[in-house]
Amino acid sequence: MTQIDNMEKCSECSGRNVRENEIGELECQDCGLIMGMTIDMGKDNRVFADGSGAEGERWGQPKTELLHDGGLTTDMAPALRDGTGAALSPSQRRKYNRLRRQHQRTRIRDAKERNLVTALNELDRLAGQMSLPRSIREDAARIYKQAVYKKLVRGRSIEGVVAACIHASCRMNHMARTLDEIGMHSRTGRKEIGRTFKKVMKELQIRIYPAPPSEYVPRFCSHLQLDAVTEGMAKSILGRNEINGLSAGRGPTGIAAAAVYLSARINGIVRTQREVSLAAGVTEVTIRNRYKEICSALAINPDTPQPPQ
Repeated sequence: MTQIDNMEKCSECSGRNVRENEIGELECQDCGLIMGMTIDMGKDNRVFADGSGAEGERWGQPKTELLHDGGLTTDMAPALRDGTGAALSPSQRRKYNRLRRQHQRTRIRDAKERNLVTALNELDRLAGQMSLPRSIREDAARIYKQAVYKKLVRGRSIEGVVAACIHASCRMNHMARTLDEIGMHSRTGRKEIGRTFKKVMKELQIRIYPAPPSEYVPRFCSHLQLDAVTEGMAKSILGRNEINGLSAGRGPTGIAAAAVYLSARINGIVRTQREVSLAAGVTEVTIRNRYKEICSALAINPDTPQPPQ
């Protein structure tokens, strides 16, 4: 018997001694009122008397935002054999395929769900090319569904809204990706993604703060094949109080690229400004200017850099 963390109040005696009993019911220990039941969102792993379920074949997938219906409806999988293992005849196979096709059509009720099917397929393609984790995809799908319900997709391309939602999800999960990176894999351009991003965030009232330069450091170091020591020093440089004033009016990618370039020089690793520029997606002039500003703020000679104290 476990106590409820949120200290739910009993509606009968106003007591707060509410606990979960042996069968999952919420029970008030003062008056005995049954207030409801807890819901287990996990898999159903019971084994029945006939042995069915012993291998987990009854387990279904959990609810997901990556499907228009949450994955809660039944899907008919492709089949070449019947229940006994015998091969289906050509006529039976055609009949099954017709039933499967009609069943898939019934899963889409209206134009809104048809839009979600197209958009979530595009989201999966774009996130796959960018090698984004599932958590990023789930949050992006959730934002897109909110945009559909708010009718923000009307008059805009599905690809642009999907790319904007992925950009927002990356920023929210501290895995910042630039608009140029997303536009490289998307069918829309950088400007359209940026405009759509601002509009969707404003209408959905989602506040996303600018990404700090330190969020870009791990990815830049990975592209440049730099070790953990260099990456840690670059983050340490960006964490100095003297660097905070440089972020005003300047792009975070340029500052992060300059810090990575400076860290590589301090550790004796040869990486040209052109290599850093290609990894960060900024110009060599930007890296050179930010590099000089960081060296000036930390009182480091650019020609003979020393580790910052």
